[in-house]
Amino acid sequence: MLSRAARSASRTLVPALGSLGSRQKHSLPDLPYDYGALEPHISAQIMQLHHSKHHATYVNNLNAVEEKYLEALEKGDVTTQVALQPGLKFNGGGHINHSIFWTNLSPKGGGEPKGELLEAIKRDFGSFDKFKEKLTAVSVGVQGSGWGWLGFNKEQGRLQIAACSNQDPLQGTTGLIPLLGIDVWEHAYYLQYKNVRPDYLKAIWNVINWENVTERYMACK
Repeated sequence: MLSRAARSASRTLVPALGSLGSRQKHSLPDLPYDYGALEPHISAQIMQLHHSKHHATYVNNLNAVEEKYLEALEKGDVTTQVALQPGLKFNGGGHINHSIFWTNLSPKGGGEPKGELLEAIKRDFGSFDKFKEKLTAVSVGVQGSGWGWLGFNKEQGRLQIAACSNQDPLQGTTGLIPLLGIDVWEHAYYLQYKNVRPDYLKAIWNVINWENVTERYMACK
């Protein structure tokens, strides 16, 4: 039912505002692990609903909005183009964010990163524990729905923590290159952790895929 083969971000993500005239339709990426692989930290039920329902909805809605945007573009209908921007941002962001999120998790995750990423974390946050505390606090503090992020500020050459509301994509709204995203929408944890977001955030550190985060860091450097 579910392929184990991981797809790279370059294959799963087609820019939401790319060349609409020759665009390919977006598709739901396969997970690189089974739905139950992250248990007990994230339940199989949550993963199945999150991936096959929530992420799939963003993909379907993004394709529909892009079709309407293309029609408006061809007609020179600027009013409709502007009206469709929130839908592109929300559904495009949802697709981008979740495609990163799945690869940021692994049943073999947890612990600490190694090498250059760990050194950069120590340089920019003082220690790994301080970084972990700060990203957790920022994620807990998101009002309503949103994401906590570790990003790379290319202009300053340093790591930076940020929060984004709803499905706002990190790079498209802050300029930071996304390395690690933590989904704090209630659909990511409510069935297991109810409304206790801090318990979910404590658990998710056990499945963070530091190899993937490191690969993203090395690529953006």
